[in-house]
Amino acid sequence: MIMVEKFAYLVGTYLVGGIPFGYLFVKILKGIDVRTVGSGNIGATNVYRAGGIWIALLTGIFDVLKGFLPTYCALRLFGINFAAVTGVVAILGHSCTIYMKFKGGKGVATTVGAFLALSPIGVGIGILTWIVILLITWIVSISSLVAVTIGGVYIFFSTTSFILRVIVVFAVFVIFIRHKSNIKRLLRGEEPKIK
Repeated sequence: MIMVEKFAYLVGTYLVGGIPFGYLFVKILKGIDVRTVGSGNIGATNVYRAGGIWIALLTGIFDVLKGFLPTYCALRLFGINFAAVTGVVAILGHSCTIYMKFKGGKGVATTVGAFLALSPIGVGIGILTWIVILLITWIVSISSLVAVTIGGVYIFFSTTSFILRVIVVFAVFVIFIRHKSNIKRLLRGEEPKIK
């Protein structure tokens, strides 16, 4: 019975993780399809371009929560290993959402939420890194990539859970894959800075 419950929990996590808050908030509050603006992404950075700072902050908060809440509850109910799996399912739900033909955001905020439940210190290190790199470069993508790498390295070496280590590597890999267009622009020196 417990396996059925865990499977149902993961399905629910995927469906919650897939809720495209950025798209919904911009559509409802501004009447704009965020996919037609800027990079076409539904994450907070592109929402900022389409709807402004407050809608971007709202998007970021909800994207963090849909990673944090399922993972935190899984940690309390089933332990660290299942919570780690839950976290990556939430990230996949956001990045490959069923509601938008399996296209979604780049997963940074949802990853932050999931790992906030699993390793608050690791996330704190990642956030501090993100702020420092952003203040130096004013480029969100490079700040995000460096932050998830540094935070991921800390979590990898600070945990005794083999599954969590695998999940950390997978999550960082997914984020880099989702940022491949940004990486290409960074290499060409064409990645835009935030204003």
